[in-house]
Amino acid sequence: MTTRQLARRSLQTRLALAYAAGIYAAGVFVLAFVDVGLATVHAAVPKGHPPSSVTTGTGAGISLPQLLAGSAVALVLLIPLALALGWFVAGRFLRPLRAITTTARIISAGDLHRRLDLGEPTDELTELGHTLDDLFARLQASFDAQRHFVANASHELRTPLAGLRTLLEVALADPDAGTETLRSACQEALTLGEHQERLVQALLALATSERGVTRWDTLDLAHVAEKVLASRRDQATQAGIDLAEHLTPAVTAGDQKLIESLVANLIDNAIRHNHADGHVRVTTQTSGTQVALTVTNSGPVIPDDQIQRLFQPFQKLAPDRHGRRDGYGLGLAIVNAVTQAHHATLTAGARPEGGLSITVRFAHLRHQGGDHAGSAPAM
Repeated sequence: MTTRQLARRSLQTRLALAYAAGIYAAGVFVLAFVDVGLATVHAAVPKGHPPSSVTTGTGAGISLPQLLAGSAVALVLLIPLALALGWFVAGRFLRPLRAITTTARIISAGDLHRRLDLGEPTDELTELGHTLDDLFARLQASFDAQRHFVANASHELRTPLAGLRTLLEVALADPDAGTETLRSACQEALTLGEHQERLVQALLALATSERGVTRWDTLDLAHVAEKVLASRRDQATQAGIDLAEHLTPAVTAGDQKLIESLVANLIDNAIRHNHADGHVRVTTQTSGTQVALTVTNSGPVIPDDQIQRLFQPFQKLAPDRHGRRDGYGLGLAIVNAVTQAHHATLTAGARPEGGLSITVRFAHLRHQGGDHAGSAPAM
């Protein structure tokens, strides 16, 4: 017998003893009530009447000693009856728990699609079953998302490695390869290595964001956005994108590097997924108990039902304006993770003329302070 079976039997035994004790106590109370009542009647019999028996209209009744002896026998016989009834009631009570345990063991063994599906009657145990079904559904969704993420990450990491290996094999297989050919191969290998390095940095940034905030510093979103914009102006000018800003003080608290990563990824995403002569507008403001950062950009028209998908890892809507698929599909996923880590709110909407408008709202602080580091790279 396994430890779990012993624990289950032990619980049933404890419940059975508890129920049996209650049943036995009720039996003792009833017999005591009856015996005390009859003893009172016997004590009240007038003198001159037979004191040794309780009389009825048909003759002699049961004497008090006989009544007490019968009660003692009944109490002895009540012990196994109470134990059997308690064991039966405990078994009926534990039956749904056994079903929950069995199904949960099957689910933990790998069948994540299995559910308890406890029906009527609706009681505390069925409510527990429904709660566990919801938990299992969330776990299944989390495991599916994790498997999907691992598969995509493996593919993204394997692609530059395969390209690098092919490049080196071709260069080594050419017996007439000269200095220029080998130099060109080395340059391409460095480019592929940089691509892989940026991908690893993006994955680390996503993992760090999902880990949560370990240090809270006071910072101004306007200062953070200003520094990120200054580091991206040359890139925007080369792409023909107009950067506009309206930055007013927006003081909050959070992880300096994570928030810089959020701002950088929002701005880089707005520049990358834009069109010639497009624009990007960055706004910070304070509204009541919240401060907000809004990044609005022109670009291709995005269906409303595709917006939420863009905030999942490795999700890309379409090639950029040059027909390339730059980036790794991790930028907005990092934005979403940083937002959740700071208990902030994120809203995104597609603009009718094309592009996105994304707003992140943080809790407002009434004082400023803290040092600001340089802008973080976007992914």
